[in-house]
Amino acid sequence: MITTRLIKGNDTLIVMFEDESFTFEEGFEPSILLVKDIDWNRDLSPWPAERVFKKGEDFAGCADQTLAVILEAMNSVSYRKAIIAGYSLAGLFALYACTVSSRFDACVSASGSLWYEGFDTWLKEHPVQCDYVFLSLGDNEKNTRNPRMAKVEEKTREAYELISGYTACELQMNPGGHFNDPEGRLRRAIGQTLNKTNK
Repeated sequence: MITTRLIKGNDTLIVMFEDESFTFEEGFEPSILLVKDIDWNRDLSPWPAERVFKKGEDFAGCADQTLAVILEAMNSVSYRKAIIAGYSLAGLFALYACTVSSRFDACVSASGSLWYEGFDTWLKEHPVQCDYVFLSLGDNEKNTRNPRMAKVEEKTREAYELISGYTACELQMNPGGHFNDPEGRLRRAIGQTLNKTNK
């Protein structure tokens, strides 16, 4: 069962997934809504899809239920600005959430699983409803033997071109593969998003 934990800070609310070790720059203390007890393949996937690894599990497509839990938790928080941020499948979820809800002012999709089957078509038909999107990716992420995941850079660049046609969007390429400094990359992405949205 998905749970949430609120870490009270200032009037910027950042929705994040599970990582309680995350730290921000000194002097900045946002309110953080941690989404916990997640089954990633079940709770963060937007619709059912076949597994990407032979020994893995199929994607169950329960993102809408997860988003409902998040939005309900947000109702009990006072905030001026809300940012949803995620890495990998959580990055896909963050971008998906902004296509079905207008509650977020900005989105961070760091190394988002934008290779997910059908998401490119979904994004064309369902524009994001936030004012700013930050996409990031490792420059070596496309070099995987998995043919579906190997499309990640192509699909991320397509998403950037599409989104930047109607709202502020940034794409940052980072050195390395998918598992190269994920916490640091997510922290920097959130920091840059805060700098952009605070102007």
